[in-house]
Amino acid sequence: MAKAADATDGFVVDFPTLWVVPDWIEAHCPVPDGFRAGEDLELYPWQLWCTVNHYRVKPTATVGQLAPAFRYRRSQVVAPQKTGKGPWSATVVLAEGAGPVVFAGWARGGERYRCADHGCECGWWYEYRAGEPMGTPWPTPLIQLTATSEDQVANVYRPLQNMVKLGPLADMMRVGEEFTRIGSAGRIDVVTSSALSRLGNPIVFAMQDETGLYNAENKLRRVAETQRRGVAGMGGRSMETTNAWDPSENSVAQTTSEAKAKDIFKYHPQAPATLSYGDKRQRRKIHTHVYAGSAHVDLDAIEAECAELLEKDPAQAERFFGNRCVAGTASWLMPTKWAAKAVEPRRIRPFTRIVLGFDGSDMDDWTAIRAETMDGYQFTPVYGDNDEPTIWNPADYGGQVPRAEVRAAMDQLMRRYDVVRLYADPPYWDTEVDEWVDQYGEERVNRWYTRRLHQMHAAAERLKTDVVKRNTADGQRAASFTHDGCEITAAHIANTRMAERPSGMYVLRKASPPQKIDASVASVLAHEALGDVIAAGLAEKEESYFYSA
Repeated sequence: MAKAADATDGFVVDFPTLWVVPDWIEAHCPVPDGFRAGEDLELYPWQLWCTVNHYRVKPTATVGQLAPAFRYRRSQVVAPQKTGKGPWSATVVLAEGAGPVVFAGWARGGERYRCADHGCECGWWYEYRAGEPMGTPWPTPLIQLTATSEDQVANVYRPLQNMVKLGPLADMMRVGEEFTRIGSAGRIDVVTSSALSRLGNPIVFAMQDETGLYNAENKLRRVAETQRRGVAGMGGRSMETTNAWDPSENSVAQTTSEAKAKDIFKYHPQAPATLSYGDKRQRRKIHTHVYAGSAHVDLDAIEAECAELLEKDPAQAERFFGNRCVAGTASWLMPTKWAAKAVEPRRIRPFTRIVLGFDGSDMDDWTAIRAETMDGYQFTPVYGDNDEPTIWNPADYGGQVPRAEVRAAMDQLMRRYDVVRLYADPPYWDTEVDEWVDQYGEERVNRWYTRRLHQMHAAAERLKTDVVKRNTADGQRAASFTHDGCEITAAHIANTRMAERPSGMYVLRKASPPQKIDASVASVLAHEALGDVIAAGLAEKEESYFYSA
């Protein structure tokens, strides 16, 4: 029978959906393996939530509509390892193959969906309530299950095979190694990067597993896009599941997550960004949050696996088990190393010779100015009557960086100190940087593009070296480095990761999208400016003498 449509497992469902689908799943898809293999399966709350959202029906849906009858054209589910994504994905694929997933009108009340009417002799039936959307199976379903490799696709296909063999669907389906036949005309095909010949078929559903690994290099971006065009042409829909991805790899999962389209359902539980994954107690809180609802998960076992992986690849551990999209495989600069260079904040007198680093954004990221003296002391300058730090969070200003305030702060710094060099990253701030060049001169203001791989890699390495070591390898550069202990900068340093490129060089990336690194970039630019000033012999102010007769 139908579940209550007003409240289920702690969450409220206030929209029309095909409740018949999760009920059909629990009646036809047994537990696939383990000690409970063959027993009745009960969807976890998060699985039920994702299912009812994927099959959410528009109130305006009419009989005859296929994909347009549903609120979401496709879905993305991002969850950590061991939560049960694979078996749940298998149940959705089987539902698309033989279950009532096509909108069939609105119930007046009392209508029944009977398996016997659709080739299944299990005897199961479902009674609709008045006003509830009804469903019917695809007449000739052609479905593709996609992954990067045979081993990866087995995470979904193996439980699918067992569910068919152990349950009532064995009378309707015949499972094979590479495909499962549904009745006489339907089938579920397995597609991997080594088996792309099936692309272009008129599929009604595509399950794309681990899209965080799909990219242009392994040609799976093209596969995903081809499948979506295929299902759109047949009135079908698609779903992707994945672990958290590496944002430096430009994966299909990242593209989906960043898409502005409102007809994509997205499920990605994340713990507060303020919790540090490197701290064991805070990591436990993260795991408790992201594994909530997966009753089979032993958090102690997860911690043991995570601790082992942390020793080799901290970023991968944070992605796999913390469900965070962490770039690169390692921190750029260990927070403890940065903290060791902190000293008591110094009072920098007016007209002191300094350099500045500027990294600007507009809405999503922060804007920061960092300064450094000729003896290698880096600090966050202040401006205005209240000595505000020159770091701006757009969230504090209605969602957008206050450009007029930033310009006023820069003007004040230029007048207060003897600024020998300003390195400014122009994107989003081209107009302002051009104004600074005109106002303060090209000798003082330099357009320094951080997108240049060779230059940015070298600059990041120079600051890292000067932080880690007491003295630099290059005697012409600053012999020592200290900083003011700015808390915001320290947090941004901790958030910064190295994203390696095939050349062996790296760029700086965020540990996860909510975490910011703008003060880190400004620090790199300020330190690079100082090094260039010292190398050019401009650190000491030139004295001018005038003799009169």
